[in-house]
Amino acid sequence: MIEAIGLTSIPRKEQPPAVDNVSFEAHTGRVTALLGAPGAGKTTALRLMLELQRGRGITYFRGRPLHGIPHPAHEVGVLLGDVPGHPARSVRGHLRMLCAASGVPARRADEVLEAVGLVSLRDERLGTLSRGMDRRLGLACALLPDPHTLVLDDPARGLAVGERRWLYDMLREHAAQGGTVLCSTADPKEAARFADHVVTLDGGRVVADQRAADFARTRLRPRVVVRSPHAARLSVLLAQRARSTQRSVEVVREGGNRLCVYGSTCAEVGETAFRNGIVVHQLADEVGDMGPGAGAGAETSTAQEPQPSSAAIDSQTGPDPEPGAAAALDPSPEPEFAPPAPDPSPEPEAATPAPDCGPEPEPSAPAAVPAPEAVPAASTTLEPPQEAPADDTPQAAPSQQLTTPRPTTVALPPPVLVRPAPTPLRPVRYEIRRAAGVATGYIVGACVLAVSALTAVLLARIGHTPQPRLLAAWPAELPLPPAALGAGLLGALAFGDEFRHPALAVDRGTVPRRLGLLTAKLFVASLTALALAVLTVGCTAEVLYLVYGSELVALPADWPALTAGWLALVTGCAWAGVLAAGVFRSTTAGLAAVVAVPLLVVPAVHKMTEGTSARGPVPFAGRLKGGLPPRWPFGGEQQLEALLRLLAQPVGGAMALSVLALLCAYAFTGLRSRVR
Repeated sequence: MIEAIGLTSIPRKEQPPAVDNVSFEAHTGRVTALLGAPGAGKTTALRLMLELQRGRGITYFRGRPLHGIPHPAHEVGVLLGDVPGHPARSVRGHLRMLCAASGVPARRADEVLEAVGLVSLRDERLGTLSRGMDRRLGLACALLPDPHTLVLDDPARGLAVGERRWLYDMLREHAAQGGTVLCSTADPKEAARFADHVVTLDGGRVVADQRAADFARTRLRPRVVVRSPHAARLSVLLAQRARSTQRSVEVVREGGNRLCVYGSTCAEVGETAFRNGIVVHQLADEVGDMGPGAGAGAETSTAQEPQPSSAAIDSQTGPDPEPGAAAALDPSPEPEFAPPAPDPSPEPEAATPAPDCGPEPEPSAPAAVPAPEAVPAASTTLEPPQEAPADDTPQAAPSQQLTTPRPTTVALPPPVLVRPAPTPLRPVRYEIRRAAGVATGYIVGACVLAVSALTAVLLARIGHTPQPRLLAAWPAELPLPPAALGAGLLGALAFGDEFRHPALAVDRGTVPRRLGLLTAKLFVASLTALALAVLTVGCTAEVLYLVYGSELVALPADWPALTAGWLALVTGCAWAGVLAAGVFRSTTAGLAAVVAVPLLVVPAVHKMTEGTSARGPVPFAGRLKGGLPPRWPFGGEQQLEALLRLLAQPVGGAMALSVLALLCAYAFTGLRSRVR
């Protein structure tokens, strides 16, 4: 069950809030439709409920706010907009990646694919899916952790009739199994067709909270649509016939040659036109929308009555020929859609019952926070409706109820704080599936190996290149070898693709800055960089052996130190790419940070370390290369000396300083986002 109480968005400058004091309930086992025209505040209300936007109010999901649930994805499945996955990722690979993020077994992906009918398209790329298939995938992502509640923002937008029917059948099936479904829509006919309960928003406020049957009875009215070049004459004839038969018939002129006739049938309109020789171009039955005010008028029975449409009324007949919807809603024996209203006065249903009468409020009237209701009674037409008490206590006149304010204090609802994005429950598994699910990493690796082999062959042909640089395919003119640049690019893609195609926080467009996710990305990037470094040396050695013989691939004497330096360089470039892309939220920025290390940081470090100090003539780099004068009693000085000599190299020291600075910047940005 969902209980939304006092949801109010923060207004922008002098603009009114997009959502103002919205309160309603969505019960378990029912499909609740949040209805409203574009701009009515549906999406803002959903984002406030999901704690994705700052404001005021509180929403309970089965008695708990969302920030109090340990794993919100297992309680609430969300679909806001399209699926922002990588277009080159397969449908099954995308779901398996989300399985690792949600902490569910990988076989769950196949189960939801079968449930939504995407088994035959499981190997298709996300970028090739149609609109209907994309909506099916979005519903599969929402159902993946098996949540109790589904919150969907206009999921049927742009779908064909068959796809809409399938989607609504799925939602009703989820509700029938004991779940709660809240779905927004802008079409009142669809809301009456698939929902059990309809909450209507207009101008950021709840104007009606009704069962689907009451909603269809009060807001949706059957009518006859007529198109004729003699529309004005036909409307007069229909009015005369209605007057002669003592029936309540309303004729609305909707511009041009179009008429909408309420309270009649196609047969009667056609007979009238035929008897008077009027040409008819269109004659059809239709369900007309009376607007959001129709539901509010039926619920609150206030003096403000809804209008049938925005078009001008050409002629109106019946016992009460007053403009508006009051005459259309008068009872008559023929129209079956007219609601029973024996008296237009608001005596059967009070607009604002006394607080001590104890009526059971509708889902839109919150019981936990009385402050949102403490407003003047004159605004009852915009407040959530309440049922009148069942006793026979005499009530005050409508004029007194509309002018008497309640002498209660006003207390604001609690603030809505933006909930932090969730971290993957299995981050290493998630990162492995993310990196291996697209072909970008394989393409980059193949390009690095091909360029390294070609560069090594050219360097060997030119000559005068040391063997370590020859095996690494690192010309003296380049700041970094191809393997280091490729590792940096793959590291930058680890966070760059997350920000470009967010899968962990699709409703935020961002990536959670958590230590577990960062550690997983650094670990997977390290493994990728080590594999790329080893394959590069092996590939270049094999190509040199095939082209020039074995004299160029002989093992050098100091190969352990060279191997350690080579692996550290490639891994450091990968780490720098990961951290820089996480800080600057861009793959390009991550790769630029990797290239900036030898071009900018290395000269600065070399200038600082090579200069002599006042306390000794030997530079700092020279002291590091000299090793440690004292011997440690527990051993290990050889490994420490090798590390110091590695840091004494210009590129090694600059890379270490760059990674440390980027790590501090990443930690600072993460703490700043949490403070916000």
